[in-house]
Amino acid sequence: MRRVSGLRWLMVGLIFLATVINYVDRQTVSVLKKSISDDLGLSNPEYAAIQNAFLIAYAVSQMLSGRLYDLVGTRLGFTISIVVWSIAAVAHAAARSMTSFAFWRFVLGFGEAGNWPGAAKSIAEWFPPRERALGMGIFNTGAAVGGALSPPLIAWLASRWGWRPPFVSTGTLGLLWLCLWLLLYRVPQEHPWLGDDERAYILEGQREALPPAAAGRRISWLELLGYRQVWAVVVGRFLTDPIWWLYVFWLPSYFQEARGFSLAQVGWSAWFPFLAAGVGALTGGWGSGYLIARGWTIDRARKTVMAAGALLVPAGILAMRAESPYVALAWMGVVLFGFQVWINNLQTLPSDFFPGSAVASVAGLGGTAAAVASVLYNWNTGRVVGAMGYTPVFVAAALLGPLGLLSVLVLAGRIERLEIKG
Repeated sequence: MRRVSGLRWLMVGLIFLATVINYVDRQTVSVLKKSISDDLGLSNPEYAAIQNAFLIAYAVSQMLSGRLYDLVGTRLGFTISIVVWSIAAVAHAAARSMTSFAFWRFVLGFGEAGNWPGAAKSIAEWFPPRERALGMGIFNTGAAVGGALSPPLIAWLASRWGWRPPFVSTGTLGLLWLCLWLLLYRVPQEHPWLGDDERAYILEGQREALPPAAAGRRISWLELLGYRQVWAVVVGRFLTDPIWWLYVFWLPSYFQEARGFSLAQVGWSAWFPFLAAGVGALTGGWGSGYLIARGWTIDRARKTVMAAGALLVPAGILAMRAESPYVALAWMGVVLFGFQVWINNLQTLPSDFFPGSAVASVAGLGGTAAAVASVLYNWNTGRVVGAMGYTPVFVAAALLGPLGLLSVLVLAGRIERLEIKG
């Protein structure tokens, strides 16, 4: 039987690729907002409503997907998620009205939501605690890489064939990825390619100081909500995820409508903040792991790195004040770098606090809170942009980073494995 050295890195590489595709699929609408709006006659509030259809489904599905992954496992869970979102992505090309477009946006959000609790669960399965933040950083970099690839790729496709064919092209990528996933992914206990040394290293790091019954039993949502550590994840994501979605949904149109960029200019410049986000995801994951390896406690390392990231988010105020659009892009890069440093470690907290049987459920609860907040913020963004321009929504988002940090520091307590009774 063949053995593959460092197999856990191949597994997180698969999730990284899924996340890239996830973001290319969802960003297609954002990059093509002006073309689609001109063709279908959409106003800014109607565009916000279409994106909210995605976020509403995303909110519901985060919680349901988290539970699904804990019940059926990551292999089957990812299969279900990517089939749903890939079919929905392709179907956008057939939309002829706001209603049909919003419907397929809803289905896309329902499928894409599973990527995050599934990734959190997979990282907990394949990585010991000191490497989990780095594993989360690698897969989260996929969101940034997908966000960076989307403007040039989609702008190029649309300039040659119009706005509909890019949906077919990007949606097909997920089905191709699924072939790799089914061929390569298993949990460590079952993977025939995993060497004995790496298997022992992974499983040693996963041994939890819990009674055996507690380590493996299903923990209900109601029971989970009794832990303040769950509320740290839920409130932290509720307050800060709207920052990311503001940039994902509105950055391309901001530069077209407020800074006078053409679609081509958006294509070759709007990738930069997302590239910075990717560097932030890797930096945040590496940073806390490095500190833990040097003897810092998980509590001190996670909180230090989260604080460093959250306190960079107010750079969004400087982006709004910049006279040059390229200076504004640079400051937006600082914002998304800091956000990814922050969120990468916040998303690691479920596996820091809870046994593997509850990780996806906790991550799903946090994701649902994040999506609900993003729906509310995005709905108001459409209204505010139409009445007052973009500056108020970007300034407000800049203040959410420190507020989210404060909430987590108050609610989380000491970051360490909880003792859960069987």
